[in-house]
Amino acid sequence: MQPIRLTVNGDKHEVTVDPRDLLVYVIRERIGLTGTNVGCLTGDCGACTVTLDGRTAKSCSVLAVTADGSEIRTIEGLASPAGLDPVQEAFWKENGFQCGYCLPGMLLATRELLDEDPDPAEEDITRTIDGNLCRCTGYTTILRAVRTAARRAQHRDERPERP
Repeated sequence: MQPIRLTVNGDKHEVTVDPRDLLVYVIRERIGLTGTNVGCLTGDCGACTVTLDGRTAKSCSVLAVTADGSEIRTIEGLASPAGLDPVQEAFWKENGFQCGYCLPGMLLATRELLDEDPDPAEEDITRTIDGNLCRCTGYTTILRAVRTAARRAQHRDERPERP
């Protein structure tokens, strides 16, 4: 067993892990944030996506010990006290989800894309969600939601601040 330190959604955690423990299980079972879903356990479906030191990562493919000292953001950390992230608002407005199992990965991947490029090309949007499988929506509403979020990101400076 090995102690590790993680900062998850701004909160510091020290947990003792087996060197074989996957980050997805540490987040869910040891830290108690169950928004990060367990899907395929092969890194293919994206249900376990988190932001690890500023980049999206499939947490089912990361040994927890390798994340020692890292900053992690889960879906629970996407919204702020002021309200939903614009990406969350866009997915809600465009019905970019059905069952919601893939939603954390879709939202975090979209947030990363828009942080890097607020006006992404269509192929960049497609490439971004390519690593996130959805078996419910057929992707039409998801693509529309990402485009809506991109439009909102482009006009972020024009929108008034939330109270």
